[in-house]
Amino acid sequence: MKLQRKNRLRAVAFGAIAVSGALVLTACGSDNNSGGSNGGGDSTKAAGNIKCDGQGSLLASGSSAQKNAMDLWVKNFTAACKNIQINYKPTGSGAGIQEFLQGKTAFAGSDSALKPDEAEKSKGVLKGGQGIDLPMVGGPIAIGYNVPGVDNLVLDADTLAKIFDGKIEKWNDEAIAKLNKDAKLPDLKIQAFHRSDESGTTDNFTKYLKAAADKSWPYEPAKAFPVKGGQSADGSAGVSSQVKQTSGAISYFELSYATANSIKTVKLNTGASAPVEATSDNASKAIAEAKITGTGQDLALKLNYTTKAEGAYPITLVTYEVVGDKGNKPETLAATKSFLTYIASEDGQSVLKDLGYAPLPAEIAKKVRETVANIS
Repeated sequence: MKLQRKNRLRAVAFGAIAVSGALVLTACGSDNNSGGSNGGGDSTKAAGNIKCDGQGSLLASGSSAQKNAMDLWVKNFTAACKNIQINYKPTGSGAGIQEFLQGKTAFAGSDSALKPDEAEKSKGVLKGGQGIDLPMVGGPIAIGYNVPGVDNLVLDADTLAKIFDGKIEKWNDEAIAKLNKDAKLPDLKIQAFHRSDESGTTDNFTKYLKAAADKSWPYEPAKAFPVKGGQSADGSAGVSSQVKQTSGAISYFELSYATANSIKTVKLNTGASAPVEATSDNASKAIAEAKITGTGQDLALKLNYTTKAEGAYPITLVTYEVVGDKGNKPETLAATKSFLTYIASEDGQSVLKDLGYAPLPAEIAKKVRETVANIS
């Protein structure tokens, strides 16, 4: 049954990736996010309880972590709402926020909440309002590896920190061997890949390392990988591709990329009774401990990266859709609210698990839907 489920997950993830090219082609007919639409387009009850308001083209960009989820959401939504096109570019969280703050997009995807200076800057773009964070996609950041002959690998925060800081260089290092007494670890150089672009995935990964391995990770969390040198690639697709094709490689990316590429993933020794695997269920256990720290309409969350709860996978991220609480462009407002309402709905969230993501806890999803209804 486990093998059948793994194959099914892989097939669904591949399907989501495959539709992305077609979606971009159908949505790239405009250089702005107005699409020549008006806010008073059709309002109809469509398939799967998707309510279609507005019309025209929506441009959005940002997090590549949510790309596979966004591909499927856009496919489902535009199949129901024929008068709305959506072009989501997985440019990375940093680039997505930048484009949103330049007024180029209807919303941005980011794996980290807006910083205070970014929220302040958004007031200059959103007249009478500001950018807010709406949690939408949860999921584990898997540690994917390619070590010939090793099918079951356990690491802890301290060892991971030393690997990505270049302090542990061989796979048969004593620290790794101590955690994997039954494994035949090769005398093979570790090829640690990090993201070359500014990424919320990197931000969350380094937050975990800082929180759980402070003595071995002297760097502050950041969207830009803080260790100089090393090997890198662009986006989650880039680093996962490098792991797939490079013997001795290791990197961090969303579970959906590991699933789609048949990449083995590390189990984490968190201090719980057994090492914890990167799964959507285990990520949900960690997200359930998150606290809302945003104020007003902002729903930014604080995750517990040092959890020792049984079965809770701590390297977990939440991707936000960043949108204005007020002051959104009237020509795209109705369509934006319609799309965000769908992806926060039970229907929208229910498709996430098969892609390796973790649906939002019910109480958080409810607050997101209430917030979307009030944006203007």
